[in-house]
Amino acid sequence: MTREESCAKRYEAIPHFTFEGTLIDAEPYGSGHINDTFLVRTRLADESVRLYILQRMNHEIFKNPDHLMANISNVTAFLRRKIEAAGGDPNRETLTVVPTTDNRSYYKDEYGSNWRAYYFITDAITYDRVEKPEHFYKSAEAFGNFQRLLADYPADTLYETIPNFHNTPVRYANLERAIAADICGRAKSVQAEIAFAVERKDFTKILMDKLAAKEIPLRVTHNDTKLNNIMLDTATGNAICVIDLDTVMPGFAMNDFGDSIRFGANTGAEDETNLDLISCDLELFRLYTRGFLKGCAGSLTEMELRMLPTAAKMMTLECGMRFLTDYLEGDTYFKIHRENHNLDRCRTQFKLVADMEAKWEQLEQIVKEESANALS
Repeated sequence: MTREESCAKRYEAIPHFTFEGTLIDAEPYGSGHINDTFLVRTRLADESVRLYILQRMNHEIFKNPDHLMANISNVTAFLRRKIEAAGGDPNRETLTVVPTTDNRSYYKDEYGSNWRAYYFITDAITYDRVEKPEHFYKSAEAFGNFQRLLADYPADTLYETIPNFHNTPVRYANLERAIAADICGRAKSVQAEIAFAVERKDFTKILMDKLAAKEIPLRVTHNDTKLNNIMLDTATGNAICVIDLDTVMPGFAMNDFGDSIRFGANTGAEDETNLDLISCDLELFRLYTRGFLKGCAGSLTEMELRMLPTAAKMMTLECGMRFLTDYLEGDTYFKIHRENHNLDRCRTQFKLVADMEAKWEQLEQIVKEESANALS
């Protein structure tokens, strides 16, 4: 189903959810690459307006909606209990799944599309890129706190909604297959990018090898820790809720950190075409490290702390390889808005990896200093 078809079908899905009030409208919302999202407005009996989020889940990516929604429902229920015990407001500090009229967590329509809904968190905002350093810091605290709250959740009970999502050696193998198949005849034009990835093949194995050696633990992780997956209170500026839980599954805490760095400490946009604008901002790296460790509140092991720079580079390299793979395969995964969009995205990630490598000793020193400060 195309986005245009999804827009047309949203009004057929709405009556299957337990939305309160009379429907006013349901308009496209947000800037996500994967799911089709709509803001639903209803009018209550007292004339006030109630807001909900409605999403058509991308079934080509999330092939098992039962597993996906089980993860989300169980994790948010766990978080609600933790938030309530701490005296917080679970309706603002975690997502709330709106059940269907037959008390399910999602609705499957006659066309085979899967729909779900959440309460809309009012008086909050998200940012697609770092506009103020304090926003980045607040997001770091939030993702670190997410780790802390879920530190005792049994990670092995979660479903792997996208198998090998952050298994970097597997992502590299996928790239190798895409290069060999070259179904679009694009490989010859990206030899420099291919060589960049090939040179770092051994690096891709580091974290998975440490897991196999039981040197790092498996944790509940978000796996998509971009700034725009944190909602900030419009009045206080504080981070209040981690959203977009589609990729919550077992993983490495360091990868949550690393994905934020690749996105938020980049001095340019993710699809910037002028690579001279791309670098790893050391001050933003330090700021995020400080906030993340504060949020984690001592829940990370010594090895996890040591691996934070490695994870930042790993997530950046992996993302670049994924963009390159998608480009070689005909742009079938990430939504594109112009010719060579995924290639541009790949090049920014690889440039950022190179800059991290040039600043490696500084990155390690920053983590060392901030880890010591967090313990003092």
